[in-house]
Amino acid sequence: MTKLAKELTLYGLIMVAIGSCIGSGIFVTPSQIAGLIPSPTLILIVWALGGIIALTGALTFSELGGLFPYAGGIYVFLREAYGGWMGFLYGWAYLLIITSGSIAVLALAFSHYLSFLIPMNETLKIITSISAICLLTTLNILRAKFGEIFSNIFTGLKIAGILIIIGAGIILGSSEFSFRDFPSLSSNGVTLSAFGVAFTGVLFSYGGWQHASFLAGETRDPARNVPIAMITGALAVTLIYLLVNVGYMLLLPVEKIVSSTRIAAEAVSTVIPFGGILVAAIIAISTFGTIGIYTLSAPRIYYAMASDGLFFKGIARVHPKFRTPVNAILAQSAWAIILLLFWGTFENLITYTVAIEFIFYILAASGIYIFRKKLKNTERPYRTLGYPVTPFIFIAINTWFVINISINKPLHMGIGLIFLAIGVPVYYFFRKKNNLSRNGLADPVKVERNVED
Repeated sequence: MTKLAKELTLYGLIMVAIGSCIGSGIFVTPSQIAGLIPSPTLILIVWALGGIIALTGALTFSELGGLFPYAGGIYVFLREAYGGWMGFLYGWAYLLIITSGSIAVLALAFSHYLSFLIPMNETLKIITSISAICLLTTLNILRAKFGEIFSNIFTGLKIAGILIIIGAGIILGSSEFSFRDFPSLSSNGVTLSAFGVAFTGVLFSYGGWQHASFLAGETRDPARNVPIAMITGALAVTLIYLLVNVGYMLLLPVEKIVSSTRIAAEAVSTVIPFGGILVAAIIAISTFGTIGIYTLSAPRIYYAMASDGLFFKGIARVHPKFRTPVNAILAQSAWAIILLLFWGTFENLITYTVAIEFIFYILAASGIYIFRKKLKNTERPYRTLGYPVTPFIFIAINTWFVINISINKPLHMGIGLIFLAIGVPVYYFFRKKNNLSRNGLADPVKVERNVED
């Protein structure tokens, strides 16, 4: 049996963690946040708090990643903590909507921003979007190393683009910007509720650092490198997000940021004549890079599921020459293209399922308490700093997030739960088909054997 190639480096894994977080959101979300809390101080506080929560998650998942350094990441954590059924539902949601849908949205965003540089009609935009997915699918099939190189280049380019925005603000910005007057939550029309909604939007923007754990099966010294990559990625993204918001506020007054529909373009255009075109190029690069990273990382979940007998056997196939999970990659990309072609019908599905993803984060993070008892004598390459408080903070905040969505957007939560419910009979189908045990595990170390043998 052909095994996955272990050739990904620590640097490459860090760039995956950073690149998975930074898509197109940071070029749009800050104006939405400013609309809710129009105060420079509060804006930076909410972005800093988001970074702290991301870091608590990275610190928690780092212990789990060191304990289970295998292909699939969070899928493996859930499988080992609760049984195969929980891991399956996570992978099911990821394939059905979360990642495949994200790839479809990002591909459309890529063609949209590319059209500022190369004029395209709507048909050509669709063709460009599909072509981008196909190109990156081929690249990631050829070798995981090629995917790593791509991630390194495009994450580097998107960071460079963001640094241009930051530099333009620091060097050329003239907007009044001060932290001297610390506002209360009641000043400037800011309420605790508005702050909470803003914080929710910020939490969305920090998602992605966990993608480094998906690639553990192809990483050199994963027990060491996966934890370092997730923690470093979360810290780097926090710093980038804080600085880019400072850059925006140095280029535009908060009042202008609130009313802006293209904050990055408008901010840079105040000091650079071709700023709008430059930002369009930066966003196109950023979205293209994120598509490549998602195409590289997420299929390892479906590969792990299939290796456990919880999905079609063919999905576990590793290419004999390139040593990549070829069918898992193809399945995700094919489904993403289908969603893209019918996007008028599916446009809200990611929003409907994102709260479900956070439920899985809560369950996976809670696994650290389970493993501290079940595997208390097992050697851990990394132990969570601040345990048990650090995981508790991450779990508590994400629980608040899920409750908040359930109260304010019950339709979103309900539809997300329906998607999960659809996965239940599918899980039982594969469990029966492959004669799995009651907890849905054929062999808890099957994936690891596939990687290591």
